Amino acid sequence: QVVLVESGGGLVQPGGSLRLSCAASGFSFSSYRMMWYRQAPGKGRELVAEISNFGRITNYADSVKGRCTISRDNTKRTVYLQMNDLKSDDTATYYCNTARDRTYWGNGTLVTVSP
Repeated sequence: QVVLVESGGGLVQPGGSLRLSCAASGFSFSSYRMMWYRQAPGKGRELVAEISNFGRITNYADSVKGRCTISRDNTKRTVYLQMNDLKSDDTATYYCNTARDRTYWGNGTLVTVSP
């Protein structure tokens, strides 16, 4: 079955950077689009970025465009989210998701942006 394990979150000051990772198992990773979502306290889950199965196509939410880069390494079965120039509004729990099973959600990784 699908298993996704997110990591890399933490406390960072405004303007700082973080690189999130999501390790996947239980499915043919290179066959599926991967996504990063986030959920801020008291808000719904929103799509942050997505990447096609071989990484040729990426899309970003307007709120992170120009500051975040999604990438994947199919040999490592891992998808990444590089986040730069972080803002307080980026504070959220970040989840990865796969088109293989849109209903599966891991535990996420918490990003806190604070002075």
